Amino acid sequence: MNNTQPGTMRRMDVFRFARAAATAYPLRTLLSILAMAIGVASVVLLTALGDGARRYVVAQFSSLGSHLVIVLPGRSATGGFNPANGMTTTPRDLTVDDAAALLRAPAIQRVAPLIVGTSEISANGRVREVVAVGSTASFMPIRNYELAQGKFLPDEDWRGSSPVAVIGTTIQKDIFANQAAVGKLIRLGDRRLRVIGVLKSTGQGMGMNTDELVIVPVGLAQALFDSNNLFRIMIQARGRDQIEAAKTQVTAIIKVRHGGEEDVTVITQDAVLATFDKLLGALTAAVAGIAAISLLVAGVLVMNVMLVAVTQRRAEIGLMKALGARGNTLRQIFLTEAAMLSLAGAVAGYLLGQLGAWGLRWAFPVFPAYAPAWAVVAALATALATGLVFGLLPAQRAARLDPVDALMRH
Repeated sequence: MNNTQPGTMRRMDVFRFARAAATAYPLRTLLSILAMAIGVASVVLLTALGDGARRYVVAQFSSLGSHLVIVLPGRSATGGFNPANGMTTTPRDLTVDDAAALLRAPAIQRVAPLIVGTSEISANGRVREVVAVGSTASFMPIRNYELAQGKFLPDEDWRGSSPVAVIGTTIQKDIFANQAAVGKLIRLGDRRLRVIGVLKSTGQGMGMNTDELVIVPVGLAQALFDSNNLFRIMIQARGRDQIEAAKTQVTAIIKVRHGGEEDVTVITQDAVLATFDKLLGALTAAVAGIAAISLLVAGVLVMNVMLVAVTQRRAEIGLMKALGARGNTLRQIFLTEAAMLSLAGAVAGYLLGQLGAWGLRWAFPVFPAYAPAWAVVAALATALATGLVFGLLPAQRAARLDPVDALMRH
């Protein structure tokens, strides 16, 4: 028994009719699918770039260490000029004594003073420029460094200057070739040092290539660069919940030591991560919105194609209406065709976008270019919705055609 009402079509018949109509004009159909595919691929690829940048920056900051607090000399001003600021004294530089005083703070687990400069390293008749870092034994656990060979700096008095050095893997290859470096003598500036360790390769990270570092005791670095001023102080809080307390305690201790002047900038790893995460997340959403405009353009193209289809199929539509087809049936046919074109374009665009993201990851392995799930779902849903919305006008026009008029004009 057939329950289909007169003038209506079964859903499978509607689908077959719409598919036949779409495949009857392959070039027109291909262009519509291509336009939608470009729109979806743009959203997928651009959001993969934006979210990849966010993931990369977060990973780079996370690799600096855990529960990190960094003290920099000088106050970062965020407001306008205050006449009272003109009465203050010149901010003091950070010193090893400042760093040692921070060990009294209950929220702080480790402290590593840093002196950074460039020097010349020579051994085996080979010479090259290097970045030399002066620090303490705490520097390795704070920065999560690992050793490929030997050991790290000795746990000694910070004013000591043991003639030892830990070098990066690139330095080992450039100076010692394939020979073992541990135990060998090098000359750094005017100092003769013994290599006691080689860092495991980690590569570039936040502007510093650890593979090309030479790390020496902070006291030796002070003598090497003839300076008592620190580049910064690296601090590890006792836990994630202690980071803000550590920041407050650091600020208070330095303020007391610097004559009541708050002349340092204390930043936390979590604060930096949150800021970058928020900024790059907003950037990803912005580029997704820009790319989504191409979906609107694709929707307009689908509408134009469907309007042309209505004109080309006037006689067919008139004959169907003369045979009793209802306006709702014709709307279903044209909307189904629009949905098919949009869905095919969306799937093709998704595959193109993922292929492009894979190409980025292949070309730049360190860059995690993965499109976020929300962007993919939004792109596919927007493509389908756009096709249906812009398919309404042609569907309405087809449904309102007068059968006699349509047959006579053909």
